[in-house]
Amino acid sequence: MTTLRIRNLTKKYGNVTALENFSLDINSGEFMVLLGPSGCGKTTVLRCVSGLTDPTGGEIFIGNELVNDLPPKDRDVAMVFQNYSLYPHMNVYENIAFPLKMRKTERHKIDERVRNIANLLNIESLLDRKPKEISGGQMQRVALGRALVRKPKIFLMDEPLSNLDAKLRTEMRVEIKKLQKKVGITTLYITHDQVEAMSMADSIGVMQSGRLHQLGSPNTIYNLPANQFVASFIGMPPMNFIECKIIRKASEIYLTSSPWHGTDTKQDHVLDVPNRLADILTNLQEDTILLGIRPKDILLLKSNQEFHGLKLKGQISFMEMLGDESIAELRLGENLIKTTNINSTLDELPVSSEVTLGVSEDKIGLFTKDGNRIDF
Repeated sequence: MTTLRIRNLTKKYGNVTALENFSLDINSGEFMVLLGPSGCGKTTVLRCVSGLTDPTGGEIFIGNELVNDLPPKDRDVAMVFQNYSLYPHMNVYENIAFPLKMRKTERHKIDERVRNIANLLNIESLLDRKPKEISGGQMQRVALGRALVRKPKIFLMDEPLSNLDAKLRTEMRVEIKKLQKKVGITTLYITHDQVEAMSMADSIGVMQSGRLHQLGSPNTIYNLPANQFVASFIGMPPMNFIECKIIRKASEIYLTSSPWHGTDTKQDHVLDVPNRLADILTNLQEDTILLGIRPKDILLLKSNQEFHGLKLKGQISFMEMLGDESIAELRLGENLIKTTNINSTLDELPVSSEVTLGVSEDKIGLFTKDGNRIDF
């Protein structure tokens, strides 16, 4: 198995910077996912590693070898694209065998390797068929087989599931993850789909505008996002953000999401702050912060229910039913937030109902006004 190291990778197209000082380490046998919106630079990283695109600056090491000046055929990497790129005039056996034939591998070794890969991918019965005679999921398996058959050092995957329907994507996520663990090839996987990233990755790198915003395990990325962009990109529905002004009055501290005049502490838009959170806010230099709250962490409180976390008063503005769960849109003053699966009784409340919501202190994220996480 092989490591992949990227150091200060930069790629410019004229005046446009696609990547800027991008660095990444992938351990031997690790399944690394680069996640980000379209145009963030993740595919450019993949193309630079494969040798299909020449970087403007930086270094790429496969194992201990600097590969910047090596042509693609000498880097010993295999790439799977979203459009499969199978040869239509060849059957499945010939498609899988093609990389070995190009390397003039002995015929009996080709046959052995192709049939072993076909067995691994459960496509033995398809070897005599042409690509037009098999399904999208089967074509994806053939593309994987063609990449794996020559036992590459690095496996590169560029949104390989984007052309499949939802059910097949779910099935193939599981199959690819199982396959990668079985063969143990160091893998760099590119996607804009956070569900793919969270369910498949050992580590996730979240990208935006050619930069790596955060690198960590799926659990860390979800629960301890480095900034507002990462927090909003991971999770569905995305994290709610409420901009609040910190009001320090005598020995008390409040949060308000509306203009503050310093006279009325009982208005609905003034939030009473739990003790631990109050201690954190007291010591902050900022006067304005963002509260980050996951939709699933919002509770519907009963009238006069004792609750020691953050309380929010709002009005139901929209309900979206999704079978076994529902998403409610709530208006809190000038803010709209979403919540999901909070209580079954919420489904029974009509739109425009006034509700009181609760969020436990340990479920609240704090961010500066410019979006950086505040640790506490």
